[in-house]
Amino acid sequence: MAETISFADFERVDIRVGTIIEAEPFPEARKPALKLKIDFGPEIGIKRSSAQITIHYKPEDLVGRQVLGVVNFPPRQIGPVRSEVLTLGFEDEAGAIVLAATDKPVPNGKKLM
Repeated sequence: MAETISFADFERVDIRVGTIIEAEPFPEARKPALKLKIDFGPEIGIKRSSAQITIHYKPEDLVGRQVLGVVNFPPRQIGPVRSEVLTLGFEDEAGAIVLAATDKPVPNGKKLM
């Protein structure tokens, strides 16, 4: 377990829901990954992400799927891709990433409360 933080610390992490509108292989990445474009609604817009999710997901199965992402981290350059959002997920028993998502559709851009 990580160290205890205050609720104010938690509120500083801006986790939003968005819909994947594009997904494609990212062969230039050091570890197998996909390039994603995620629509976080009119306030935040469309953001790019690199996600190491190739074990459980194929690009064609991701378009239209809602995911959770941290939208207020600074962008990271990952090879030729500027990743603007951290797409969230959990490691399964084998260490492969399973995406974090809502169980019902919600409007793009809604903040995790």
